[in-house]
Parts: sequence; C-alpha cells; structure tokens
Amino acid sequence: MKVFLIAGEASGDKLGAALMAGLKTLTEVEFSGVGGPMMQAEGMTSLFPMEELSVMGLVEVLPKYFHLKRRIRETAEAALTAEPDVIISIDSPDFCLRVAKIVKENSNIRTVHYVAPSVWAWRPGRAEKMAKVIDHVLALLPFEPPYMEAAGMACDFVGHPVVSEPRASDAEIAAIRAEHGLTDMPVLLVLPGSRGGEVNRLGPIFGAALEQIVRQKPDLRLVVPTTAAREAQVMRLVADWPGRPVVVAPEGDVETDAQRKRAAFAAADFALAASGTVSLELAAARTPMVIAYDVNRVSREIIKRMLKIDTLTLVNLVSETRAVPEFNGEFCKPDLIAKGVLEMMKNPGAQLEAMAVTMERLGEGSEAPGLRAARAALGRMG
Repeated sequence: MKVFLIAGEASGDKLGAALMAGLKTLTEVEFSGVGGPMMQAEGMTSLFPMEELSVMGLVEVLPKYFHLKRRIRETAEAALTAEPDVIISIDSPDFCLRVAKIVKENSNIRTVHYVAPSVWAWRPGRAEKMAKVIDHVLALLPFEPPYMEAAGMACDFVGHPVVSEPRASDAEIAAIRAEHGLTDMPVLLVLPGSRGGEVNRLGPIFGAALEQIVRQKPDLRLVVPTTAAREAQVMRLVADWPGRPVVVAPEGDVETDAQRKRAAFAAADFALAASGTVSLELAAARTPMVIAYDVNRVSREIIKRMLKIDTLTLVNLVSETRAVPEFNGEFCKPDLIAKGVLEMMKNPGAQLEAMAVTMERLGEGSEAPGLRAARAALGRMG
C-alpha cells in the first residue's frame, strides 16, 4: 500500500508519526510526502523542510504567499506522480486542502484529512468547502463527527495521540531536575510557541510578565523546552529573562528528545504556554498552566469577529470547564498574565479534575489513537 502524507507543523508531525506507526502494524505500507522529524523517523523522506509551512495568522502569511503557492503545486504534483492509494493530510488546512483540490481535479485518489476543522469555534462554512475535496475525516475530539457528517464527509473520532504517549518516570523527572540544578526550588515551564513568528511575538510579552512573577517569587526557576529549529532563537530570547532560565534543547535522537521533553513537562510545578496542542501535553503531565496567545493586530480583529466560543484552550473545551486561565488577543498583556500565573500558583489543584476529564474523553486507557486512526483510514477504503 502507498500512502502520501502531508503535515505542516510540529503538532501535525506528531499526529502523522503516530498514524504511520499504526499503519505499519496493520499493513505493508510505503510512505512519501511532507513531514517533520518524527514522521521522518517512521520512514518518510520529506519533499522539503516541513518548517516552511509553519506560518500562523492571516497577515503573517502574506510575505510568504508566492513561496507557499509554489510548494502547494509541487506537493500536489508529487502526490499525483506517486499515485498513492490514499492521501492523508494532517491539520494545516490552508495548505493541505489546496493540495487536495489540485489532486481531486486531476485524479480519483482518495483523500483523508486528519484533524477536523474547528467549525464549532469559527467559520462553520469550512466543512462544506472541505467536503468538495476530502472524502474522510479523522477527528481528534469526540463531539466533532456530526459536524463533518452533516457536510457530507465520512468521519471517525480516533482520539488524540497525547493520551497514549509514555509518562515520565520518577527517575526521569529526578534526573532532569538534577541535570539543571532544579532539585529544591519551584519550576515554571515557559512555552512561547513552536513557530518562529510566535516566539518573536509572544517572547517579549512572556519576558515582561516573568519579570513581575520572579520579583514576587525570587526562588522560581524557569525551564524553556525548545526544538532544533527554534533553539538559537529561544537562546537569544531568554538571555535577558529573570529566573536563570534553563533551555532544554534537543540532542538529535528523536526518542531521547521526546523523553527529555516529557520529563521537563512533568518536572515543572507550573506552566505558562502559548495556546495550542501543548495544553494537552501539559494536561497529560498534570502540570497546571496559564495560556496566553496573540497574533498580528489585524489578524486578531478579523479572528475575534469570527469566533463562536469563549475559550481557545483544548482542556477547557474538552472538559467543558473554564479551569485553565487564558489571556488571548487584547488580554495578552504582561500585567494580566503575571497576575494570572501568580493566582494559579496559589491554587494549582483547581485544574487537576479538568485535566483528568480531558484525558479520559480523549481516549486515555483505550487503544492507541494512532492505531485507531490507521484502522479508521483503512476501514473506509472498501
């Protein structure tokens, strides 16, 4: 079986890798397409660096428009040339669905999209538009299939890979604390995003908030996990931060790096993070968090008018609570963030029940989501 996959950012790379592992347990399969280091470790050679597609925000895309348009055409042509049994695109809908459109105009190749568009949050018309080029959707959230089916696509809830990832052991947590001299002090994990634009935009805001936090918590230590693509950028960013920041950078081995990241998440007492899938990783580690996020001012105003929900944090959405404090858009200000983090530190246990509910609803304790996704994709092929 030949499978062509497309992922455009770190969270998609993780989903794709779990799906690929699941497919390999069920059938003989050859992979091609676009992916990051985790998908490459599962057996794919990426057409080009996945990081080229990691652009967030309406205005932020404009300078890269023509380059992205060329990559869309190149990816579609590679998919058509490969003649796979199925194309599975993973999140990054602005890129992936344009590729799927070209493919559908020139072939009958089956198309599957992994991660349903959040039509329950904004732009509900996306489902109908998507149905023109996608045959089957693999949904991460249990309430999403009806939205996709109503638009005319097959859809299966397959859970989220975060629920089946290994948990850091006590020994691994102790080791990373000892490695960085964090044995006897509270630790705040700081996660300003996985994209370069996010780090540039949120980093100074987080830094200003941290000045206020550390002033009141002088024994607090900061830990900043990062990726190889962002390491130099993050090192420059934290140089002026208080709290003697520790940057946990990758060492080059995918499994070791993933283990170190899990250990850092679990070793932390608290976290300040950009909005995104990272909230689920923190929930899996049972690390209380504050979420903060912003985009370019023009993008912010456009998105604000489109939103149908009052929270962007997945833990809040899945648990149907508002247990995780968040400071998004116009509220993404250092003073507000600092106050929120300090209040969260006083009562971190308030989030634990919401985290447990979230993990259970996303499939914790059930069959691995990557395997469920693989089974669902194969099962609909007839």
